[in-house]
Amino acid sequence: MRELAAGYAARLPGRDSESLASGLGARLVYTDLGERDGAYDPEHRVILIDRKASPQRQRFTLAHEVSHALLLGDDDLLSGLHDSFEDERLEQAIETLCNVGAATILMPPNLMSDLLRRFGPTGRGIHELSRRADVSASSAMYALADEAQGQIIFAICSRAGGKKLEEGSSGRQRRAVLGAQRPVVVRASAATKEVKYTLGAGTVIPDDHLVVGVLDSGYEVGGRSYVPFRSGRKMPAYADAYPAGRSGVLVSFRLEEKSEKQPDTQSPDTQNPDTGKP
Repeated sequence: MRELAAGYAARLPGRDSESLASGLGARLVYTDLGERDGAYDPEHRVILIDRKASPQRQRFTLAHEVSHALLLGDDDLLSGLHDSFEDERLEQAIETLCNVGAATILMPPNLMSDLLRRFGPTGRGIHELSRRADVSASSAMYALADEAQGQIIFAICSRAGGKKLEEGSSGRQRRAVLGAQRPVVVRASAATKEVKYTLGAGTVIPDDHLVVGVLDSGYEVGGRSYVPFRSGRKMPAYADAYPAGRSGVLVSFRLEEKSEKQPDTQSPDTQNPDTGKP
C-alpha cells in the first residue's frame, strides 16, 4: 500500500485537493454525507467529501478515498486481503490500509526524512509535519510514530473541557466555573514500534509536570521528566514539549535506557503501566 501511494503521489502535479484527485481522473463533489466523511464511486469516478468537515479532515478523507481507488486497482493486493480476511476483519483491514495510503500521499517519505533530520521525533517535529502537510496534529503524530526509531511515546495534551453553564446561572456560579482550573489531560497518543503501550486518552498530567508548564507559558521546553501513566506510575523519560495553540501541547517522551536493575517493562509477562493489567 505504501508503494502504491508513494508512486501515485510522485506523479501528482501538486498537493492541493484538485491535484490529489487528478491522478484518478476523478471529479470532486462536496456534499452532506451525514455520519460519513467520504466515499468513492469507481463507476462514475466521483469522490464524495462531507462539506461540513474541517479542511484538514476533508484533505485526509480525500487521500483516503484515493487510496481506496488505488487498492481496487491492484488485483494482487486485493486478492491477498480477501485470502487473509473476511467479513468485518476484511473491512477493517481495508480501512487500515487506506489510512496508511492517505498518510503516505500527504506525508511522503522525502518530507518525513527531512523533518526527522531537522527536528527529530519531537513535539516540534509533530507541529512542523502537521503544518507542512496540512494535516491534523494527530495524523502527523501517528505518521511520525510509525517512522521514528527508538523507544518513544508521543502525546497531544490540553485542558479538559469545563462544565457547561446552564441558562440563568448566577454570577457566582459563572465565576466558580470559569475560575476553576481544569486539569491537563492526554487527548491522543501513539508510540514507536519499540514500545508496546501508549498513554490512555483522558490520562491526567500532574500539575508539576513540564507539559503543564508549557501549556501555561506558551514556551517550548525539553528536559528530564517522566511519563505519567494513569496507574500513578512514573516512567523516567526525556520529554520534549511544544505549544501548538488550539492543538494544545505536542510532546514526545524518549524513554530512558533500562539498567540491569530495572525490570523489563515491555516483556509480555509485565503489566501495562497505564492500566495495571498484562
